[in-house]
Amino acid sequence: MVALESAELFRHLRPEELQALRLVARERQFAAGEEIFREGAPGDGVYVVKQGRVEISGLMNDQTRRVFAHVEPGAMFGEMAVIELRPRSASARAASDAVVYYIPRGELLTLIGRSPGLGLSLLQQISHRLREFNRLFLDEVVQAERLAVVGRFARAIVHDLKNPLSIIGLTAEMACLPGAPPETRQIAHDRIRKQIERINELIGEILDFTQGARAGGALEPTDYAAFAREVLEEVRQETDLKGVSLEIIGAPPAVPLLVDPRRLRRVFFNLAHNATDAMAEGGRIFVRFRREPREVVTEIEDTGPGIPPEIAGKLFQAFATHGKEHGTGLGLSICKKIVEDHGGRIWARTEPGRGAIFSFSLPQAKPMPARP
Repeated sequence: MVALESAELFRHLRPEELQALRLVARERQFAAGEEIFREGAPGDGVYVVKQGRVEISGLMNDQTRRVFAHVEPGAMFGEMAVIELRPRSASARAASDAVVYYIPRGELLTLIGRSPGLGLSLLQQISHRLREFNRLFLDEVVQAERLAVVGRFARAIVHDLKNPLSIIGLTAEMACLPGAPPETRQIAHDRIRKQIERINELIGEILDFTQGARAGGALEPTDYAAFAREVLEEVRQETDLKGVSLEIIGAPPAVPLLVDPRRLRRVFFNLAHNATDAMAEGGRIFVRFRREPREVVTEIEDTGPGIPPEIAGKLFQAFATHGKEHGTGLGLSICKKIVEDHGGRIWARTEPGRGAIFSFSLPQAKPMPARP
């Protein structure tokens, strides 16, 4: 039997935070074999096993159900509900008589907002769970192509989680320093909240990609200069962690473009990630802007080795990758989909003595006709 404060997710909370947690946590009992939740049900909260054992399973096809995880006392499950508003992707049932703690999604997010350490602990456990999930399915990659695809997407999620997790870790350490002023804690709160939102966006974008449908919200008039400056400042936080400097050459044009800011941010991050991956020993990224009569062109260049000839013709195809230990070949294909959904285009080139150069264009909104 594991007390709530002894669970891995909560053991680092301060006494006042534990007290707030006890007020919202609810104990639930399940007999052996009883269903706790079913795939497709709303993701309304997270569970922690107090006593007994819980089994997580998923449908591989219409007839076959496979168990892919057993959850022991002190461990959590149902955690993806905390960062995305999607139905459950797996089912959970009691493998033996079990008692679990249930924390509703809203209350847990409130606690995360008050405790940067809790947010970091949650994301680390999610990352660990995804790694284990990925390992399990990669063991069977030779038996079914479907499992190979699932494994690749799981790797993509874990890879994309690393950068925001690093920022959250550093920010949590800053906020938890003895004597940290309220201003520092507020900055840490805002930064961690933004990274949690970004992780949600990353996962949603990959899920939308797998469904083969246009993701997305409506395009809205956006000041491209303000948008680009804000996004590039976030990108710089990540490139700095990898010893890569980001240099903006010239100001972005202050023109209104019709964009989905949430999705377009992903293009900047994916291109920057590709550049830093190509420069393991450090380097520089240059960002330039050019306003054409009908479009705005954004160019991102790195000081890496350039684009290998053997991959140049299939850069934007799904699963095309070269020379990246953790690459899945999804980043550029997602960029292409996002840019084309905006009515734009994306391309790449290499010139002698220069690294890879990626450019994408976004059409300028047509002016409204003047009223007579």
